[in-house]
Amino acid sequence: MKRALITGANRGIGLELTRQLLGRGVAVVATCRSASPELEVTDAEVVSGIDVGDDGVDRKLVHALGDRPLDLLVNNAGILTRESIEDLDLDRIRRQFEINSLGPLRVTRALLPNLHRGSLIAIVTSLMGSMADNSSGGRYGYRMSKAAVNAAGVSLSHDLRERGIGVLILHPGMVATEMTGGRGISVEQSANGLLARIDAFRPQRTGTFWHADGRPLPW
Repeated sequence: MKRALITGANRGIGLELTRQLLGRGVAVVATCRSASPELEVTDAEVVSGIDVGDDGVDRKLVHALGDRPLDLLVNNAGILTRESIEDLDLDRIRRQFEINSLGPLRVTRALLPNLHRGSLIAIVTSLMGSMADNSSGGRYGYRMSKAAVNAAGVSLSHDLRERGIGVLILHPGMVATEMTGGRGISVEQSANGLLARIDAFRPQRTGTFWHADGRPLPW
């Protein structure tokens, strides 16, 4: 693997994936809306002003990457808000769809010319998008938007199979980040598991849904 692009790389899982890939000698293009001091001190090529929820993100990505090839695209950027049936804020739900569901499609479409036979697209999703695993309800926007991006990942796997481009749909685990209020496993452990799944990718696994710890997950 020579070059990777990661969205949402300024903090949390995206930042740690950036660090670990750089440690492997991979050239990382780290994109985000606003760069953090932690990201700026890495050796990544930092591209700020990238909002995956914005229809204009295509032009910004194409301008930033040019015609350089990508071996790995990690669609990591995402948001979570907490809706209940009593607090059904539709604007918040729409925003989650724009970022969590449409965002990876915008980014992937923009960067298709940079992907090649043997490239891999990793979509960082959530087990909360699983129908079979939903035993508690609530979190309408997050659950629905993650289920939608899971479906998009499967479609991409079929559409890109003949080009030799793989797709992995990955749950990072319950990770101690701002999104989870600091509860869960460390970002280091999660990122290490995600990269292990990426390392283990084989063409026959394209379009499948995996936990960072190595377990296949139900839809």
